[in-house]
Amino acid sequence: MGARPNHRAEEYPVTDTDDRRCDWARNTSELMTEYHDTEWGRPSHDDRYLFEMLVLEGAQAGLSWSTVLNKRENYRRAMDGFDFERIASYGQAETDRLLADPGIVRNRLKVASVVRNARAFQRVREEFGSFDSYLWGRVEGTPVVSHWTVSEEVPVTTDLSDRLSKDLKKRGFNFVGSTIINSYLQATGVFDDHLVGCPAKRT
Repeated sequence: MGARPNHRAEEYPVTDTDDRRCDWARNTSELMTEYHDTEWGRPSHDDRYLFEMLVLEGAQAGLSWSTVLNKRENYRRAMDGFDFERIASYGQAETDRLLADPGIVRNRLKVASVVRNARAFQRVREEFGSFDSYLWGRVEGTPVVSHWTVSEEVPVTTDLSDRLSKDLKKRGFNFVGSTIINSYLQATGVFDDHLVGCPAKRT
């Protein structure tokens, strides 16, 4: 299994019948609701989890999040639990194995980007001590809490996602456009974009 976010779900109690959730987490699959209630927007500082979400957000490009979320366990199995050190050492044999795996998104560019990004991820860790320090240093360690009231207000890109995307590309990362990175910032809790009134919102 891949690393989990280093927070406790009980700190953010959400009842199964609550209809005040963000609209994308209502009337959907149990897996999607659980992801909303226990992960999305929760600050994480675990490098393996931060890498996992970078892989999954990149895999989502052109697809729905539910499609990727349903394949998450397959990704964990196929990619050594998102161990970026092991993935960084993957060669052609491992790449071919991934491309033949029906449990993941078998897009050649996306699969190649996982290996490329693992290597870039390691370089960032070498420079900053951890990817966590690199990422959270952008907001001085404090989540950016929004106050959107309807989903239509939530931007798909931001100034921070623009700047971070540009820097990641300079560092050799792929599939890190501003829209993908904005989603990544939401997923890892750098942004708390839960709607006002959602019981999962931190403040």
